[in-house]
Amino acid sequence: MKAWVLTTFNTPYQLQQLPLPPLTSPHDLLIRVTACSYCHTDAVVAAGTVTPPSLPHIGCHEYTGTIAAFPSGLTSSHGYTLGDRVAVRGCGNHVCGTCRECTTPSAPLADEPGFSVFCPRAGAGLGVDRDGGFREFAVVDARQVAAVPEGLGAVQVAPLMCAGLTMYAALVKSGLRAGERVGIMGCGGGLGHLGLQFAVKMGLRTTGVDVKERALELARGLGTGAEVVDGRGETARGVKERMGREDGWTLPSEMGVDAVLILPESQQAFDYAMELVRDGGKVILLSFPPDGFRVAATDIVFRRISLEGSLIGSNKAMRDMFAFCVEHGVRAKTTQFAFEELNDLVEAYHAGTPGKLVIDMKLE
Repeated sequence: MKAWVLTTFNTPYQLQQLPLPPLTSPHDLLIRVTACSYCHTDAVVAAGTVTPPSLPHIGCHEYTGTIAAFPSGLTSSHGYTLGDRVAVRGCGNHVCGTCRECTTPSAPLADEPGFSVFCPRAGAGLGVDRDGGFREFAVVDARQVAAVPEGLGAVQVAPLMCAGLTMYAALVKSGLRAGERVGIMGCGGGLGHLGLQFAVKMGLRTTGVDVKERALELARGLGTGAEVVDGRGETARGVKERMGREDGWTLPSEMGVDAVLILPESQQAFDYAMELVRDGGKVILLSFPPDGFRVAATDIVFRRISLEGSLIGSNKAMRDMFAFCVEHGVRAKTTQFAFEELNDLVEAYHAGTPGKLVIDMKLE
């Protein structure tokens, strides 16, 4: 099979001919990859800056495929049969099933005991600390995949397996009810533009903020009806005051969003979000810059802002997200490349091409 291999950090992937990967667990599936999506995590892994894998390494942790083989003696596994279309989320590969996290899986939308996407023995996941989907065939754990629903194609599904699932789970975690306000920092990126769609379809009054021209164009072109703010020209205080007038509030502490999700890794985005959220509101981090963020204790103590993180999502969240996407028409804006064009895709990513960049194995 052909595979794109990272042999040295900060260098292009190398296209190599490799043997089919072995099935080493009774839970394993061999899939023929049909689409694979590029994520910010792929970029930092390839740079060796976060969770550097052992080299050589095959990246990609959000992809789709069709089942091509089972372990010897099996003709099905966990309800899946040959030819089934499955979506692969990198986390949750070879979970132990016995640790504290697996026996009492984390909320929200927790899975049944015996599996947790956050199992510490499962490691960082496919495409991060073990080989992922940038190849013609891949081995995945049947417990970490989901059936692709009718009405969604491979290229549409691949970006949902990290970007989409991360945003959906974070919005659920926010605990907001229809009619409440949510802010999304970095609303025109790969995750953010999906978050805008999810939030609006959940009935939330949604404000997105970005500072890049192409990202703002993408966010505004979605037609969601969300308010899209250019953070270069509008201050968080100005946006809050407008919200206050609309909602009938008069005190600055009353104004602002009820929760805000932070996607960019910049301190400026963090500070903007902190000012945008109302007193007693919630800030949810989805980014993890190497140097972290500076947090003012006064925001936590006197303004009573709660700060928490969110990462990927459970199997239950994955199934719920698929149903939501089918019902409400949530779709990623994609730019597609052929398998042989992976390094061109990477260049387009670093050049700031908006939306999600996806390898479509059907393209030539």
